[in-house]
Amino acid sequence: MSTVQPHGDGNGSGAGFTHLPGAVLACRGMSRWYGQVIGINDVNLDLGPGVTGLLGPNGAGKSTLMKLITGQIRPSRGTVTLFGETVWDNPNVMRRLGFCPEQDSFYEGLSGIEFVTGLARLNGLSRAEAKARAEKALERVDLLAAAGRKIGGYSKGMRQRVKMAQSIVHDPQILILDEPLSGMDPIARRASIRLIREMGAAGATVIVSSHILHEIEGMTRSILLVHNGRIVAEGDVHEIRDLIDEHPHRIFMETGDARKLAEALVRWKDVQGVRVDEGGVLVETIRPDAFYSRIPSLVLEQGIAVESMTSADDNLQAVFDYLVG
Repeated sequence: MSTVQPHGDGNGSGAGFTHLPGAVLACRGMSRWYGQVIGINDVNLDLGPGVTGLLGPNGAGKSTLMKLITGQIRPSRGTVTLFGETVWDNPNVMRRLGFCPEQDSFYEGLSGIEFVTGLARLNGLSRAEAKARAEKALERVDLLAAAGRKIGGYSKGMRQRVKMAQSIVHDPQILILDEPLSGMDPIARRASIRLIREMGAAGATVIVSSHILHEIEGMTRSILLVHNGRIVAEGDVHEIRDLIDEHPHRIFMETGDARKLAEALVRWKDVQGVRVDEGGVLVETIRPDAFYSRIPSLVLEQGIAVESMTSADDNLQAVFDYLVG
């Protein structure tokens, strides 16, 4: 029997909703609207330690849900608690929480080490301890070598990694990551996925949002599907994979070595199409998981500089149509 199950009945009763004893995060009838626009609608949810993937197309409500969980905005209706305490305006909860936002918000003139140390100080750490922890966090995201450089000179992928570092510098018990892999190169992406898995295995409650299925598959089996402001299903990510038709998966790879990369990729049996576009290569593959797993080795062995990978694939929409149709 499929482990992907519809979540709730949309009327606040929480039907189809399973309570987890001792859950770190609990939402009850939580809604948030902006005037006439509904961001999140009647969410009932319990989550405990481990990694949970939050999947949904752009505009589904993932970022609004994360802002509610992190106390940046207040529910219009219902409640959200962490460790049994209300999130809104609660410093005790905030000290136990780490957040990596999707949008950048930096003091561009600060170096990476200054930025992460400063945020660690805001968590009550002494100057010496804050700097020591900042160095450790930057090392964990493989950014220690660039710690003294100004953030204004960082690439997109480096900016993502320094955001990751500040979110883990104080060893949070719950970690919220909003599209954390966006703009990362293949090597950094693989290392970040491993770091997220390790934190979940160590007992942290980690919530990771993405609109790309394979990213979540690399981190966890447990997923929540968000559509039109509702959690429409929860279950095993591999069951979600089974719901997707065998359409080619499109991936754009940003690189200055487009022709060299294209020549290497056309030899792969699971690649159905390769096109050199402005600034990179657009690939179609029928086995995206295998493709993504081989890319880091290709980059290292042939010395091809791939700046970032993004997916134009919208196969997830078929899953949402199936679940809500």
